[in-house]
Amino acid sequence: VEIKGEGEQAQKVAVALAAVLAVAGFEGWKYYQRTEAEKASVVYLEAVQKAGDGKFDDALAALAAVKHAGFKQLGKLREAAVLAEKGDTAKAVAAYDVVIADAATDPVLADLARIRQGYLLVDTATPDELLLKLRTFDAEGNPWRHAAREIFALSAFRVKDFTMADRFANQIYADAEAPQSIKQRAQVMVQLIAPELVKK
Repeated sequence: VEIKGEGEQAQKVAVALAAVLAVAGFEGWKYYQRTEAEKASVVYLEAVQKAGDGKFDDALAALAAVKHAGFKQLGKLREAAVLAEKGDTAKAVAAYDVVIADAATDPVLADLARIRQGYLLVDTATPDELLLKLRTFDAEGNPWRHAAREIFALSAFRVKDFTMADRFANQIYADAEAPQSIKQRAQVMVQLIAPELVKK
């Protein structure tokens, strides 16, 4: 009986020890994750600072070193923005494509990438191409509709499709929820377009 009791006691000790090790392992993993996130945040913020100082190549190198999952997404998005600031528009557009195509990208960040890419394409893409890429944003209630409509208006204005440009600019100006900055730009565009429409 004593041997049996000793065996049960040993089993209980083993179970308790396993539980303690599991908890310790979990806490250790949480600590590791936290420290990795902190390191990534420091690298990310340093990269942002370098970009702000005009040290674009240094910023890109720093962003490439970010491996933490959460900050890696932000890093890829920021990398595209730095390339755009540097003047490498084609590379910036391609970098946004990488963000958009990655299934792991947060949907909000993917939408932001599409809008930012749209602004970069205003000078080269046709209005129809941009409508095809961004048409899902052109809907009441969509938080990105104002930016998308501004992109459409700017692209149409560039190719002298003043009717289309006027339509989207007026949609922005008439939207009570449009950000003031975008609404002001839309108002200026409407004023510029008005004489062109009279000519028709």
